[in-house]
Amino acid sequence: MSKNEIDQLTAEFYGAFDNRGGRTADVDRLRRLIIPGGVIVVTGAKFTVCTVEEFIAPRERLLSEGRLVEFFEWETVERTDIAGDIASRFGEYRKSGTLDGEPYEGGGSKTFQFVRTPEGWRIAAFSWYEQP
Repeated sequence: MSKNEIDQLTAEFYGAFDNRGGRTADVDRLRRLIIPGGVIVVTGAKFTVCTVEEFIAPRERLLSEGRLVEFFEWETVERTDIAGDIASRFGEYRKSGTLDGEPYEGGGSKTFQFVRTPEGWRIAAFSWYEQP
């Protein structure tokens, strides 16, 4: 059952950014999906290490203020390894939307570290590389 739970958790993660059809992106749900103290790393030219709150704040503004609309991300391929109460997932993703009135497309790779907590599986850390 663990793989199904991790699949669902990952889908919830990607779904938190979805604001298609006028819906409100639910980035607040990330506070439930990621453990307190979780580590988030953006690689590449904009290399950044941030907390959950530092990750959420700019995305919440971008997705709620009308600059980025009809946006969603989805996983295209993944590999998940589970060992007891820890798991690692490496995957590729795509994203699509309209940013400041212009088409916005892209994708890259994300890696997640999961831990099983008393409340179920949660994200302990994730990082990503966005393809230029």
